Amino acid sequence: MGRETVRADAAVRRRRRPIRWRLLAAGLSLAMLPTLGAVGSGAPAWALPQDYPTWDDVQAAMRDEAAAAQKKQQLEAAITGLQAEVDRTQADLEAKGLAYQEAQERYDEQRIVTDTLQSQADQAQAEADEAKRNAAQFISALGRTGGQDTTSVLLTQGDPDGLLDRITAMDTLGKRNDQIYQRAVQLQNTASSKADEAKKAQELLEQLRQAAEAAFQAAQEAAAAAQERLEAQQTQIAQMQAMLAVLAEKRQATIEDYNAGLRAQWGTGAEGEVSAQGWARPAAGYISSNFGNRYHPIYHVWKLHSGVDLAGQGCGATIRAAHAGTVTYAGPNGDLGNYVQIDHGDGTSSGYGHIMNGGIGVHIGQIVGPGQPIARVGSTGGSTGCHLHFMIRINGGLTDPVPFMRARGISLG
Repeated sequence: MGRETVRADAAVRRRRRPIRWRLLAAGLSLAMLPTLGAVGSGAPAWALPQDYPTWDDVQAAMRDEAAAAQKKQQLEAAITGLQAEVDRTQADLEAKGLAYQEAQERYDEQRIVTDTLQSQADQAQAEADEAKRNAAQFISALGRTGGQDTTSVLLTQGDPDGLLDRITAMDTLGKRNDQIYQRAVQLQNTASSKADEAKKAQELLEQLRQAAEAAFQAAQEAAAAAQERLEAQQTQIAQMQAMLAVLAEKRQATIEDYNAGLRAQWGTGAEGEVSAQGWARPAAGYISSNFGNRYHPIYHVWKLHSGVDLAGQGCGATIRAAHAGTVTYAGPNGDLGNYVQIDHGDGTSSGYGHIMNGGIGVHIGQIVGPGQPIARVGSTGGSTGCHLHFMIRINGGLTDPVPFMRARGISLG
C-alpha cells in the first residue's frame, strides 16, 4: 500500500466520527468512575484523526477496568471473612439457643416440683389448722364447766356406770388430736422446708434462664449484624460487577475506535500502541541479547548477532509488525528458524526470527499495518529458548534496532 493511498484513506476516515466511543466516554462509564479517576485526562502523545480516542485514552480505560477489578477482588476477599463471621455467629447463636432452651426446661421442671411441694405444705397446714381447731373446741368444752376440773366434770355428768367409757373416750380424743396436730406440724415443717429449698432453686434457675435468654438475644443480634454486613458487601459486589461490565464495554469500544483511528492514519491492520512516526513495539519482554559481535551460546564462536533478542514473554506470545509494509518472506530460514520479513517501502525492512512452528500468521505479499499481529514467539532454529530475534535493515544493511526504534518513538529496552 503506497503512502498516497494511505493518506487518501485517512482523509476519508477523518470525516467519520466514532459515535460509540464518544457516547461511552461522555456517558455511563464516566458517571460510574469518580472514585477510579478521570478517563483520558492526560494529553495525547500524538494526534489521531479528529474525534478518535488516543493511546492515552486506551491506557486510561484499561487502568479503570483494572482498578475496578482489583476493588472487586478486595470485596470478594472481604466477603470470605464476612462469611466466616456469619458462620461463627450463627453457630454461636445455635449454641446459645440450645442453652436457653435447656435452661427454660430446667426452670419449667423445677416449677412443677416447687408447685407440688407448696401444695403439700398447704395441705399439711390445713391438717394442722384442723387439729388446732379440735383442741380449741375441747378446751372450750372444759371451760364451760365453770372452772371445775376434768374429773369433777366426768363424775357429775351422766350415769356413773358410763364413767369409764367417758374417761376412755376423752383420753382417746385427746391423744388422737395430739397425734393429728403433731403430724400436721411435722408435715408442714417438712413441706415448708422443701418448698423453701425448691423456691430458692427456682429463683437460681430463673436467674440462669434470664442469663441464657440475654446471651441468646445478644447472639441473635450479632448474627443479624454479621448477616447484614455480608449482604451489604454482596450488594457492593453486584454493583461492582455492573460497573465492570460497563468498563469492559468502554475499554473494548475505546480500543476498537482507537484502532479505527490508527487504520485511518496508517492503513489496514494497524493496532495497539503506535508512535507518531507510525512504528510499534514488535514484542513484549526484555532485551536478553543486544546487536553486535558476541560469543554464540550454541556454536561457541564469536560472530555477529544480527538483531536484538526480546525474551521473557514466553512461547506463543504475540509478535507485531514494527511498521506498515508488505510481507516479503514468511517461512523457514535456517538459523533464524521460522522467519518473517516486512518491506516498509521507505528503504527499511524488519525481520522476525525463531517463530514457533505453525506460528506464522501472514503470507508473502500481504500488506500489514503497524502493531498488527503477524506471528507467535517460539524457539526454532539456532535458539536456546523462546524469544523474538528482531532485525532492522536500512537499504539492505543491518543496523542496531535499539537506537533505530528509539528514534522513532519506541523503546525496546
